[in-house]
Amino acid sequence: MTTIKTVGVIGAGAWGTALAQTARLAGCDVALWAREAEVADEINSAHRNSIFLPDVPLDPGIVATNDLAEIAERDAILLVSPAQHARETARVLAPLLVPGTPVVVCSKGLEQATGKMMGDVLAESLPAATPAFLSGPSFAADVARGLPAALTLATPDAALGQRLAEAIGYRNFRLYWSDDMIGVQLGGALKNVLAIAAGIVGGKALGASAHAALVTRGFAEMRRLGAVLGARPETLAGLSGLGDLVLTCGSPQSRNMSLGRALGQGQKLDDVLGARRSVAEGVYTAAAVVRVAGKQGIEMPIASAVEAIVTGALDVDTAIETLLSRPFRSEGF
Repeated sequence: MTTIKTVGVIGAGAWGTALAQTARLAGCDVALWAREAEVADEINSAHRNSIFLPDVPLDPGIVATNDLAEIAERDAILLVSPAQHARETARVLAPLLVPGTPVVVCSKGLEQATGKMMGDVLAESLPAATPAFLSGPSFAADVARGLPAALTLATPDAALGQRLAEAIGYRNFRLYWSDDMIGVQLGGALKNVLAIAAGIVGGKALGASAHAALVTRGFAEMRRLGAVLGARPETLAGLSGLGDLVLTCGSPQSRNMSLGRALGQGQKLDDVLGARRSVAEGVYTAAAVVRVAGKQGIEMPIASAVEAIVTGALDVDTAIETLLSRPFRSEGF
């Protein structure tokens, strides 16, 4: 297999920009696709992305473009479009892609309309790609500044995992290979939903004990659904599951946790979303998670409470009361 030397990144939000920066730090030739012309222009002229990743100087070698054809010719592609836009982005990319090109899905979520994981979306809309998935505890600003981080890279085989790790990983961006593609996708998707719940706990000032209980029982929900869908327990206990859950539920730097905190403080969802340009994936993934869990007969009370809040079926106080009124039971699994 040939060495990966050129990398295309689709999506110039905070995480896409950070990954483009990382690929440059790792020594790759990098092209970054931006939907907004003004974002591409600023990256090329000022080497900054003040809209999505302010105060982080970017490597001058990052070339931004609005043309997906320039991305499609790269040795490997990082797909960082929000989960709800991944299908359409992949559909547009499909006729341009060289068959067999590794496409690393870096967004974390389930498709709201179908309940499908990103791997299924990619298989349907970009079948010529060789799929891979990148997930783990990482804030975009930390990664873009070159601070240490470790993530899981799920690929179909070890050889591809090694090639990708050598291409986009370096001393401060450590990648651990796994072939558990379901587990890596599921952990990243569910932690966003649970982070909204953790933010609500903080916003309502329910205390550190409630926060610890929420994260622990949320992890139990992740494990229950993972067991039915085929995720390996060790994957969910690793970087892309528990690791990402701890980070995202532990800091208001998380978009999902900060959104939950605002809801807990009494703000309206539409007002919070309207004031942001970044995407809180958990808002859209919650409904998909509850739908999938229902079909599988899996009880996920925390995820269900989040879904009820973001859809307007319950207000925050009623949702909390519903959780606290559940019958006592064995902790178990």
